[in-house]
Amino acid sequence: MADPRVPGDRPRELSLPCGEAIDLHDIDMGLREFDCACGDSHAVVMDMHPLSRWVPEDLIAVLEEAVDTSSGGPFGTTHLMGIVLEEFPERVATADASEDGHVGFALVWVTDFGARRLHEVIVELVVELMEHAVSHADDEAAMSEFEEQMLEFDVAAFVDQYRAGRNFDDEFDRPV
Repeated sequence: MADPRVPGDRPRELSLPCGEAIDLHDIDMGLREFDCACGDSHAVVMDMHPLSRWVPEDLIAVLEEAVDTSSGGPFGTTHLMGIVLEEFPERVATADASEDGHVGFALVWVTDFGARRLHEVIVELVVELMEHAVSHADDEAAMSEFEEQMLEFDVAAFVDQYRAGRNFDDEFDRPV
C-alpha cells in the first residue's frame, strides 16, 4: 500500500556527494556555485538555467535540431544534466522540488566539482555528443573535418574565453 502524501512533506535537504547536506530552501535561483562546509566549491544547476550558460546560442540551435529527446521537447538543461548524471553518478546529487512552491525551481543538481570544472565537463560531453551525431551521418569527409577541428579545440581555453564573455552575476546568463 502506498504511503499517503501530505503537501510539503517532501525532503527539504539534499545529500551532497561530499557527505554534507544542503537545505533546498537555501538555494537561490541565481546560485551557480557555493562554498561547502566540506571545504570544496560545488556547482549548482537548476532546470531553468539556459544552455547558454555553457555553450553559444548558435550551437544550442544545432543541438535542438539534431537531438531527438524522449520528451519531444527541445534539447535543454535537463537533458544535458541527465548526460552529466549518467557519466558521473557518484559526483552529482539531484532533487525534484516540483511540488515545493517556495524554491522557484523544479529540478536542481549539485555536483562534486566547482562551476568551472562542470563547465569543462559539459563542453567535453557536448563534443562527444556532436562526434556521435557526425559519425551517424555516413559522411567520411565530415567526420574527418570534425576530428581535425577537435584536435585543435582546447576545452580549457574555450571555457576561459566563454566565461569571460558571459554575465554570470545574475540569473539571465547573457553575453556581456
